[in-house]
Amino acid sequence: MPGLRRILTVTILALCLLSPGKAQQQCTNGFDLDRSSGQCLDVDECATDSHQCNPTQICINTEGGYTCSCTDGYWLLEGQCLDIDECRYGYCQQLCANVPGSYSCTCNPGFTLNEDGRSCQDVNECATENPCVQTCVNTYGSFICRCDPGYELEDDGVHCSDMDECSFSEFLCQHECVNQPGTYFCSCPPGYILLEDNRSCQDINECEHGNHTCNLQQTCYNLQGGFKCIDPIRCEEPYLRISDNRCMCPAENPGCRDQPFTILYRDMDVVSGRSVPADIFQMQATTRYPGAYYIFQIKSGNEGREFYMRQTGPISATLVMTRPIKGPRDIQLDLEMITVNTVINFRGSSVIRLRIYVSQYPF
Repeated sequence: MPGLRRILTVTILALCLLSPGKAQQQCTNGFDLDRSSGQCLDVDECATDSHQCNPTQICINTEGGYTCSCTDGYWLLEGQCLDIDECRYGYCQQLCANVPGSYSCTCNPGFTLNEDGRSCQDVNECATENPCVQTCVNTYGSFICRCDPGYELEDDGVHCSDMDECSFSEFLCQHECVNQPGTYFCSCPPGYILLEDNRSCQDINECEHGNHTCNLQQTCYNLQGGFKCIDPIRCEEPYLRISDNRCMCPAENPGCRDQPFTILYRDMDVVSGRSVPADIFQMQATTRYPGAYYIFQIKSGNEGREFYMRQTGPISATLVMTRPIKGPRDIQLDLEMITVNTVINFRGSSVIRLRIYVSQYPF
């Protein structure tokens, strides 16, 4: 091998010597006289096995001599042919295995050996076998698997499992989150429709759309998520009905002496679990008489201490809800306004019968 061999060369020049008086041709070492032509011809020491190369060397015939050399993969050192470790000289791009007189190149996993037997080329696993269950992304010497939206990569790095979005947060949907492979959707309870944001629920006004079950004598009252069929009011003795929502006790009737002068029926709805404290209803006198003052109180229906009356002015008060109420539930409160006039020594009262419908859901 060039640069790695030490060459022993024995070269013997042929000289023709003529003795005086008689011409006679002689050949030097490495040549023999050819009698037919009278010429000195080269002796092939390698073919005649007359060389002195040792067994680890190879004989190369030269003009008038021979050369002891080494085969490829070996270099001559102190008369011996020693193996050359080609791996030390970076013959291979990646992995190299030295063998006597030669070497062998291999590649790391994810690469393949090129035709030159030395360089390596990346293997596109995604184009050949596609080991991923969903999406395969080729990388230099390897690959990575990715999952479609709504899926997550499992620990093996190959398979994808459904991602339960509903378990991440309770605020994804206003009502109920329904998980599906790769996605989820929000649903609303009966009486609601899903809005365009695909998470919020809006009440359906059954009374406005006519899809209720109230008869002609009843009044349809829309609630959050439903409706109520309200029967016409019935004024018990000694009260007389004077309008669709008012009963009056005539002053001339002796049975009305200790009864509220009027009972006014009102309806309202609140959502379940409404935050408190909350002002939900206002009550006030329609006429103010000289010398009169007014007292507001909850006469009945507040056994659970969920409400109280807060007087907000000389002739007004506000009903305050103090505790959150879970629905569905119907509550009836009698809110009394007592009129006291010390000038004419008068004391009387009127009642608002407030019917509160608490919805099933907090929206």
